[in-house]
Amino acid sequence: MKLNTLLSIFTPKDVKFFPLLRETASILVQSSDLLYELFSCTDVSRRDELCKLIKAEELKGDKVTGYILKAMNETFVTPFDREDINALADEMDDVIDGINRAAQKVLLYSPENMPECTLHLSEIIRKGASEIQSAVIELPNIKKNDKHFRQHYREIKHLEEEADVLYEVGIMNLFKEEKNTIELIKLKEIIQELEKAANKINNTGKVFKTIFVKYA
Repeated sequence: MKLNTLLSIFTPKDVKFFPLLRETASILVQSSDLLYELFSCTDVSRRDELCKLIKAEELKGDKVTGYILKAMNETFVTPFDREDINALADEMDDVIDGINRAAQKVLLYSPENMPECTLHLSEIIRKGASEIQSAVIELPNIKKNDKHFRQHYREIKHLEEEADVLYEVGIMNLFKEEKNTIELIKLKEIIQELEKAANKINNTGKVFKTIFVKYA
């Protein structure tokens, strides 16, 4: 038997990664809730406050991602392949970054009105964040919860497909209805950032699928 195989059997696998991944998922959910509130809000001052709160969550996410990378450097045996832990941490962090970029565009551009599709896209992002959190919670017991775990990344894929449709319809409606060129440019960029965030959620779902194939 190879030395690496022996070591993986007799060396306890460090489980510090699970709390850290759960913390990142929690930050993601909080960010998505704030994003949904942002696109539900009509009070401009409250919008500015929400954008700043989202930025604060993004900074928290960066810190936790840094802790995960540090833990990988200090841990000999990990509960999953290092590349999978790294990919999951990076993709969740990318979603948080995407949410922040959408919020900062709102803060920067101060659009007069928000198209209906922005609220729907933010709702999809919120739902996707919830699916990610549920999947992360089930990671330590993936073999026992394989059916539920599989449902999460399948639902994430479904949400991404729904977001694609909303994006296309939203952009078409924007060009039909918005007569102010400056407002059109602002809103187009905001809608694009929301769609990118939804795509990042789907990328996280792909990482979950890879982990499922390897370990379930």
